[in-house]
Amino acid sequence: MDFFLQRLMVLFAGLILPIPGMTASLPIRLATLEWRPYVGAQLPGNGLTAKVVSTAAARLEKQVQFDYLPWVRAMKLGASDPRFNGYFPAYYTKERSLGCHFSASVGTSTIGLAFLKKSPVVWDTLNDLQHMRIGVVLGFSNGKEFDALVARKALDVEVSETDLLNLKKLLARRSQAIVIDRSVLRYLMLTEPGLASAQSLIAFHPKPLAELSMHVCFQRTAAGQQLQTAFDKALQGVDLQQLEAEYFDQLHAAHL
Repeated sequence: MDFFLQRLMVLFAGLILPIPGMTASLPIRLATLEWRPYVGAQLPGNGLTAKVVSTAAARLEKQVQFDYLPWVRAMKLGASDPRFNGYFPAYYTKERSLGCHFSASVGTSTIGLAFLKKSPVVWDTLNDLQHMRIGVVLGFSNGKEFDALVARKALDVEVSETDLLNLKKLLARRSQAIVIDRSVLRYLMLTEPGLASAQSLIAFHPKPLAELSMHVCFQRTAAGQQLQTAFDKALQGVDLQQLEAEYFDQLHAAHL
């Protein structure tokens, strides 16, 4: 009996091994931004994607500390500042993968063009957009092809700090279209008082620019890689679709 008890103790101890480089009492600290409904300090659970991250971390018996910053600063500090473990929610790009260890997907973002219904946007290829002024958010990746055209200055883009500013510019006709996540557009139109009267004026193009998976970008260190490996294993037990459906039901009920 003593032999079997000893074996059980070893097995259970192995299920909750500490993550190397992480102090058990300290939370996982991630830099992020206000990007509702995915992340937001005033949202339930800090937002949908934050809820996914917290749920996975809880399976490691860890809490998560979210630090809200402008996105460019969040990426910089999250990737290199030793006070942080990483940043999120980050789209995968080859360039970013050189500077961090990407987690498995914590959600999917459908990126597309929002426009005024009175001035519909018609496009088949991205080259069809060259004659337009398009609003984008500083530091956001909007799909490989779109980003490549922006880098070559083949597209005329108007850069803003937030999606909300871009929406206001669109309504003021400073931009002919804006690049925005479909769920973000839905959330802003539902919750922003200044946009309530504009809900019937704005449309989201049915042809997406990109379907982009979102990730936690853990620091490119040995400890960061070990944390990413442990996090990914924990994430396998999280039903992303169910969590998303429940979260949007909660948001919708709160704003009826």
